[in-house]
Amino acid sequence: MKTPFSKEFSGEAVLEFGDSDFMILKPGAFVRCAVTKEEIPLQDLRYWSAELQEAYRDGAASAERWKAVNEEPGR
Repeated sequence: MKTPFSKEFSGEAVLEFGDSDFMILKPGAFVRCAVTKEEIPLQDLRYWSAELQEAYRDGAASAERWKAVNEEPGR
């Protein structure tokens, strides 16, 4: 569905992630998963890290990133 705002909300968005919500800094239609690099439509965005300021496709990608950041080296 095209709206007067369709052009403004196309391309990649820039977000600021909070603990339970996010703020749109630059309008867009999607963000990229920090793990898989897949496009995530904003209406489907459910997983992110406020600490790392990253978005994730799903819970599995979020857990994978958490492990990569928090595991001890050599384990």
